[in-house]
Amino acid sequence: MKAIICTKYGPPDALQFQEVAKPAPTADEVLVKIHAASVNMYDWHLLTADIPLVRLMGGGLLRPKVAIPGVDIAGRIEAAGSNVKLFRPGDEVFGDISACDRGGFAEYVAVPESALAPKPTTLSFEQAAAVPMAAVTALQGLRDHGRIQAGQKVLINGASGGVGTFAVQIAVAFGAEVTAVCSTRNLDLARTLGADRVIDYTQEDFTRNGQTYDLIFAANGYHPLSAYKRALTPQGIYVMAGGKPGQMFQAMLLGSWMSKKGGKKLGGFTARANQGDLVMLKELVEAGKVVPVIDKRYSLSEAAEGLRYLGAGHARGKVVITVEHSN
Repeated sequence: MKAIICTKYGPPDALQFQEVAKPAPTADEVLVKIHAASVNMYDWHLLTADIPLVRLMGGGLLRPKVAIPGVDIAGRIEAAGSNVKLFRPGDEVFGDISACDRGGFAEYVAVPESALAPKPTTLSFEQAAAVPMAAVTALQGLRDHGRIQAGQKVLINGASGGVGTFAVQIAVAFGAEVTAVCSTRNLDLARTLGADRVIDYTQEDFTRNGQTYDLIFAANGYHPLSAYKRALTPQGIYVMAGGKPGQMFQAMLLGSWMSKKGGKKLGGFTARANQGDLVMLKELVEAGKVVPVIDKRYSLSEAAEGLRYLGAGHARGKVVITVEHSN
């Protein structure tokens, strides 16, 4: 089968498009014929090791632990191990395989059935592949860490990116009053996603305009923690899901200490792949409450270009890799 291979840390130029052995599923695994994958900043960090802790937290000390990158996939079950209960050959699935140490930028992958969920019937494979990691991050950040409630004033910082586009829609689905923060060119996009108010960060600093929010979700956090704290209501919560490494470390290390002073809570988190959350997102998608936003599509052989585009930091929604099979 064809796959993208990563043998060393560095820019996307280091990736190779090669023929490799087709995997065989164990008794507890399914073999997925991948029709589409998508690109996440998670993939960028594992490729470039721009965050040094990547090497120390399982990514591989001297070279990437996982030879084939890519964690979001959508495709069809081609074979199922004898212990598999949920799926059978021919089923259409999608999922986040980041916990499996297997790569999605390939024609096939063998993974435990727990990494997958039935594909939303209303989505194409390309659309479904755009959902897993980004949407689960938004869902877990808002629901589990932000404790979102209907009627709350919620601000999404970085509303036009992969995680942010899902966060706006999920917050709306929870019944929140949503303010989206993005650049000038993305204001209309944020409105179409359901935001009640939009703020152009090139024209206005929401941390200094006197408005406060019950929940601030930063898909792209670039302000210091003290600024976010200033923009919270007395019992407000700030949740950071992504941003520059300095701000991410600040949220992780200083958030709990700053939260001890008063009722405001601040911190960061790392999402975890979860089959139940994938099923919930499938239901939201099929109900028309969540729609993936796709910026660009690349073929599997062009995956390096897709990563380079995402790494430049200007993607609107998700970048998708389409996997075409010769047969």
